[in-house]
Amino acid sequence: MQCAYFDLGGEGVAYHTPDPKNRGSGALNPADGSYLNQFRMSEGVGTSYVKYHDAIDDNPYNRVRPPPNQLYVGWTTPGEWIRLTVEVARAGRYAADLLYTSNRGGRIALDVDGRPAAPAIDLVSTWDPAETIPWRQWHHWNLMRRMAAVDLPEGRCILTLRIDSEGNMNLALLDFRAED
Repeated sequence: MQCAYFDLGGEGVAYHTPDPKNRGSGALNPADGSYLNQFRMSEGVGTSYVKYHDAIDDNPYNRVRPPPNQLYVGWTTPGEWIRLTVEVARAGRYAADLLYTSNRGGRIALDVDGRPAAPAIDLVSTWDPAETIPWRQWHHWNLMRRMAAVDLPEGRCILTLRIDSEGNMNLALLDFRAED
């Protein structure tokens, strides 16, 4: 599931962010009428997308190559959260993977229906001392496999992804697969 497709409902319902301005869509990405540049630009959560021009997200410091035009949530700060409603076909234990960047590491948490679903998750920093372009430290993509094992009930449930420490992460995809 794409993190940028968090629920509708606005501040305090679908998300919480201390900064009411979307720093990506409509700001960094100019409001030019295109879907990607204006994606959810009226929401407070910072959203952007993977860019392959000028070696922004397609750079030699990636640990994985992200899909072109992949949407993501960025400009994160501790205390920020997003909610994602999901339909689970079968109750069970699921492994969760995360496509992300984090230039200084940090800690996130995952709740299911308002209850902690797993212990806090420490993200490995994607900072690379060989990088010569300082702002590109936010664009070194990694895939954290099995960042958590989560019990999901059958039917509709609400996942809340919280930033507990550090922030400055880009969160693109959460992928859940059943554990046998």
